[in-house]
Amino acid sequence: MADPYVTLGVAKGASEADIKKAYRKLAKELHPDTNRDNPKAAERFSQVTAAYDLLSDKDKRGQFDRGEIDENGQPRNPFAGGNPFGGGGGGFRQGPGGFEFNAEGVDLGDIFDGLFGGRGRGGPGGGFGRQAPPQKGQNAAFRLKVSFEDAARLAPQRITLTDGKAIELKLPAGLETGTQMKLAGKGHPGPGGPGDAIITLELGTHPHFTRDGDHVRLDLPITLAEAVKGGPVKVPTVDGPVMLNIPKGATSGKTLRLKGRGFTAKGGARGDQLVTLMVDLPTEDAALQSFVEGWQDSRNPRAKLGV
Repeated sequence: MADPYVTLGVAKGASEADIKKAYRKLAKELHPDTNRDNPKAAERFSQVTAAYDLLSDKDKRGQFDRGEIDENGQPRNPFAGGNPFGGGGGGFRQGPGGFEFNAEGVDLGDIFDGLFGGRGRGGPGGGFGRQAPPQKGQNAAFRLKVSFEDAARLAPQRITLTDGKAIELKLPAGLETGTQMKLAGKGHPGPGGPGDAIITLELGTHPHFTRDGDHVRLDLPITLAEAVKGGPVKVPTVDGPVMLNIPKGATSGKTLRLKGRGFTAKGGARGDQLVTLMVDLPTEDAALQSFVEGWQDSRNPRAKLGV
């Protein structure tokens, strides 16, 4: 994998918000569901997700920035790149029988203090000191598609992890497509314990509802009689049908509000459902045609438009 900053297209000093914004933009563009005929997009999507997994983890990002781990999250070889003891009179050199060490002018204690955490001069356990702790396993990336209604209700979801076990996942407030959840210790196994499970949420669409921030919008067809007379009508919501009172003389475009029937914001408050009335007239109705022919309306409903 390339440098994760380059992969996401952000600067090394980018904020967490900038990194998340860049990832969400790329994830939407490269998602396999929208690029089924483009295998390179799926590969790129995997690279982008891996880069975000590293940079969204504060500890791993710090280790990468300090050069302690590589772009794959693996520890870098402290001896990579040549002679770790520098030039001058001391160090390794190639001799006829292999490598030889010239200690002239070199303070071995200082060298091993820097490499092994201050135990190079001989400490408990002897030798060069404490070894680096074993590495955790790799993180496991998942994508979970959540239905529109479940996302609005924050309904628990079932997901099967790498160990084959299914768990119930509690959705977070303020979720949207691209929101990520971390399950500590639910990733791939490793010598130092399992990695984490990183779950990226994807919200489904709905044939009738649309999302407007934390609100849910719905266009509701009503009959002419319901518009003229008013009264209660049944309305679908993400929580199930409810009764909504239509005011007398309602016109198309009038919007009514159902409190607390929307999405839950990060602060915990829930949005509303905004219901826009649409008067639905029959195309072939002799009685209605006869009534209109004998009825006069002296108003100009387009006066406000200047016509």
